Amino acid sequence: MPETTTPGMTPDTTPGDAVATQVPIATMAAKGKGKRIQRAGRAPIGWYIAWAWLGAVVLSAVFAPLLPLWDPAVPDYNNVFGGITPQHWLGGDTLGRDNLSRIIYGARASLLVGICAVLLGALVGGILGMMAGYFGGRTERVLALVTDVVLAFPGLVFIIALVAILGSSLTNLIIGLAILSVPTFIRLSRAATLTVAQREFVQAARAYGCKPLRIIAREIAPNVVLPVAAYGFIMIGVFIVVEGSLSFLGLGIPPPTPSWGGMIAGGRTELLNFPHISLFPAAVMFLTVLSINYIGERTRKQFEVKESNL
Repeated sequence: MPETTTPGMTPDTTPGDAVATQVPIATMAAKGKGKRIQRAGRAPIGWYIAWAWLGAVVLSAVFAPLLPLWDPAVPDYNNVFGGITPQHWLGGDTLGRDNLSRIIYGARASLLVGICAVLLGALVGGILGMMAGYFGGRTERVLALVTDVVLAFPGLVFIIALVAILGSSLTNLIIGLAILSVPTFIRLSRAATLTVAQREFVQAARAYGCKPLRIIAREIAPNVVLPVAAYGFIMIGVFIVVEGSLSFLGLGIPPPTPSWGGMIAGGRTELLNFPHISLFPAAVMFLTVLSINYIGERTRKQFEVKESNL
């Protein structure tokens, strides 16, 4: 009778030899897979650095009144264009006001604009997008038309018109940026709703006779919040840059309220002789936005990986 061989055996090997060769290979493969999983779950050092910087900025802004800082609005004519000293760690601006104090208080305005505008835009856009994705039909067509109109209108012209009509203030700036962000969140939440609406738990809720608003609130909204929140985190960094740009142009937060964009604009005429007036707030803005974008992008990638495993 012809001899039969098992997988991994040759005619010159015995079954014991085949088992001996297969076990180490399986063990090595399992170890290698475990190492890959461990490396994939370990956050890089940049993740902790970004959170540390962002946490320091947020905590400084929140507890600014409790910190031993100079008054950011009181001029000190002995410190006009002042350099780094033990009393003024980051020097003084064109009126002698302490740069460190103004940067910390300016973080309150910049973060407030970014966070509030994103929250307001995500709330309104998320609700409208879920309605458009779930109901479809005329509701979707009307919202799509409104979205296209808002996206086609130049954002800078809209902000200029809003400031000209309502005046330049922190509240008006938040409202204007929130309105500009609504169409983007509508599209994002609508796309996520179209995907979630085909899931089994949504179909089961429909079969049980649940009302559409209950399905949206209980079944769809919890699954749409994650992608909207991940994108919204990135939008906070975008709005901080936008606020700085508008303040630089004189369309943002009016003086004497400190803001990063206003500080950069205030030192632009003395950039060659006293660059620290604009350099320090620009560096803080850059590092803050970089940290926010890094955290938001990594969070978005992790969410996409989890979604692909469902």
